[in-house]
Amino acid sequence: MRERADHAWRVFATGLCFGVFGAGSLLLGVLVFPLLNVFVRDRARRARLARRVIRFTFRLFVSMMRATGVITVEAHGLDRLAGGGRLILANHPTLIDVVLLMALVERGDCVVKGALSRNPITRGPVIAAGFVFNDDGGEELLAGCMHSMRTGNNLIIFPEGTRTSRTEPMRLQRGAARVAVHGEKDITPVRIRCTPATLAKGEKWYQVPLARPHFCIEVDETIAVSPFIAGAPSHALAARHLNQHLTDYFSREHTLASA
Repeated sequence: MRERADHAWRVFATGLCFGVFGAGSLLLGVLVFPLLNVFVRDRARRARLARRVIRFTFRLFVSMMRATGVITVEAHGLDRLAGGGRLILANHPTLIDVVLLMALVERGDCVVKGALSRNPITRGPVIAAGFVFNDDGGEELLAGCMHSMRTGNNLIIFPEGTRTSRTEPMRLQRGAARVAVHGEKDITPVRIRCTPATLAKGEKWYQVPLARPHFCIEVDETIAVSPFIAGAPSHALAARHLNQHLTDYFSREHTLASA
């Protein structure tokens, strides 16, 4: 009986948290960020302030989910996220991975889908923050990523490009590896594990597991890029080899999660 009541509460609390998140995003989009556009004319400074606001609201959202018992969270190796200009690559098992990482990372930037700039709820925040859009997928995306890291931002990329499928082998897009190779940027890898699984690809928010989901965020040792560059005759081949290495690396986490 207690387990059933706890599950019912978590279904309600999950809906409440996402409702508050949506309302807050809409409020930021129609009130806070338009005011930033009016009063802060310098684009770079406006983007920095917008990212601080987003990080603050994401931290509030995560705190709300923890306080209401929707999820529990533990994180390890956060000292490896210190500083700026980092390239942070992570697996993507759940809907809220970007929220969790952006709440943890100072000066966080991320590559996002262009559709977010056309969504009335997310349009204001992602445009004001100057996030990198992946619509182009080519040289423009590469240049945007390089510029972000050169200006001291910590760029977060989910190499899969979408949430991990539970039933299919992990496939990584080569864009993240290209950014690392062309920018000669070592990689800060982050493994995200959610047990039991929830908010996965194709799942609705109300499909809450019987046990409370626990998120474990592990920031691992840096992956050096120079050996891949030195061991290949071209950047294209180096990116291919690095992408295979990253696929093997993150697939181990996917295999453990699916077991």
